[in-house]
Amino acid sequence: MEFRYQDPYPIQKDDTVYKKLTSDYVKVEKLGDREILTVDPKGLELLAEEAMADVSFMLRSSHLESLRRIIDDPEATDNDRFVAYNLLQNAAVAAEGALPSCQDTGTAIVMGKKGENVYTGVDDGEYLSKGIYNTYQKRNLRYSQVVPLTMFDEKNSGSNLPAQIDIYAKKGDYYEFLFLTKGGGSANKTFLYQKTKSLLNEKSLEEFIKEKISDLGTAACPPYHLALVIGGTSAEANLAAVKKASAKYYDHLPTEGNEAGQAFRDLEWEAKVQKICQESAIGAQFGGKYLTHDVRVIRLPRHAASCPVGMGVSCSADRNIKGKITKEGIFLEQLEQNPKRFLPDTPPHLEEAVEIDLNKPMPEILAELSKYPIKTRLKLNGTLIVARDIAHAKIKEILDSGKPMPEYFKNHPIYYAGPAKTPEGMASGSFGPTTAGRMDVYVDEFQSHGGSMIMLAKGNRSKDVTNACNKYGGFYLGSIGGPAAILAKDNIVSVDVVDFPELGMEAVRKIEVKDFPAFIITDDKGNDFFADLAH
Repeated sequence: MEFRYQDPYPIQKDDTVYKKLTSDYVKVEKLGDREILTVDPKGLELLAEEAMADVSFMLRSSHLESLRRIIDDPEATDNDRFVAYNLLQNAAVAAEGALPSCQDTGTAIVMGKKGENVYTGVDDGEYLSKGIYNTYQKRNLRYSQVVPLTMFDEKNSGSNLPAQIDIYAKKGDYYEFLFLTKGGGSANKTFLYQKTKSLLNEKSLEEFIKEKISDLGTAACPPYHLALVIGGTSAEANLAAVKKASAKYYDHLPTEGNEAGQAFRDLEWEAKVQKICQESAIGAQFGGKYLTHDVRVIRLPRHAASCPVGMGVSCSADRNIKGKITKEGIFLEQLEQNPKRFLPDTPPHLEEAVEIDLNKPMPEILAELSKYPIKTRLKLNGTLIVARDIAHAKIKEILDSGKPMPEYFKNHPIYYAGPAKTPEGMASGSFGPTTAGRMDVYVDEFQSHGGSMIMLAKGNRSKDVTNACNKYGGFYLGSIGGPAAILAKDNIVSVDVVDFPELGMEAVRKIEVKDFPAFIITDDKGNDFFADLAH
């Protein structure tokens, strides 16, 4: 066979709508017969700073259109519509520029493709990182990155750095970028399965997908943009393709393969996987049709003895934005500035929620919740204690040392969350729930000491939590994952640090809430909404 080179990912067009940031920082210089695009490194800093700002507060119009379609779909459940409506309301609040769309403002990720005729004269990663740093310092964004000092000792970096920056070489005289901010929730729902040729038939692949869709659950705030990548020259190549496909970066690949091994989208399997997701009935967090907005299935070449399969999502905080630098200037993808136009004139109809007074003694709150079945919609009013991963580990250290559990952990429900920075004049920064499953290992022990009797977070949990709640009389309440900005604006009245202030966003806080939305997910009788759904 003759030599043939194939662009592995032949993206056929780019129909992105860009806005021009500036004509500064770029000039064309001659080097012999070649024209060199010289980019002042300050241009890289500017582009990264603006990209991280826009993507933290705005979303793509296509994503918002998809949410509106859920509301208009007669086959959508009330729960699907309720979540979609809340996410659209949240987008409208975030677009005002004070409260980011999600409290987990994510790991900053930059993928660049630098043309051979582009010259910057610096370590581009340093200047891109400086732009990212600027945005996280200036805006109300959370610092989520922890850096290791030893194998087990860590501290928050205090800047949200380091970022993940990957720069590739390509032909041409322009520089193109994909910027992403990915929170821990969606990152934790990226899976790699090492399979073999035996998977590659219709029956086996369909059975495999049906089984693995359940791994997604709702912890990463659906509806999702789901990416499934089959094949890859390595496991690393597979997962890199998953990330980009979930960001719609590969939407304009070919739709068929060739003998040179080009990547392609399989539209038939995209429709099949979307149908599987709809039939799972997991829905947009609390049951229904819309676990996913859409699906991308990418087929890649592979080693004959290996078949990596990757699955990942872009969550309801669908934070992806393109940029480019050309001889005309510096450009950034135009995101939607007016999400309100996607809201319906009237909210979707829902049954009236049950109001729960959280300022009553804990036994009385438990007795009140015990009157209602799982799936009951609630409005919470009163005091919550906020604690997540590191705070739970600290409480366990206290118990292991023989000391009593702090009273605040016994007297109030525990909200798993970590806020973004508080805008001036507001009570709270964006403050949505974090993934409940990470705290599952603590529940039995904490409830045995009278703590964590009511927990509030997002996503499905393990059987151990159901068993503990049944054993000790506890409850797990689910909150909508995603609308962190609107929760801060409409539902959180005050925020005070009560313990471990050195933990930053992971400190224990006391918050006062009004009409805070929630559902009973796990009750004191051994019932669990997600377990029932699975059956």
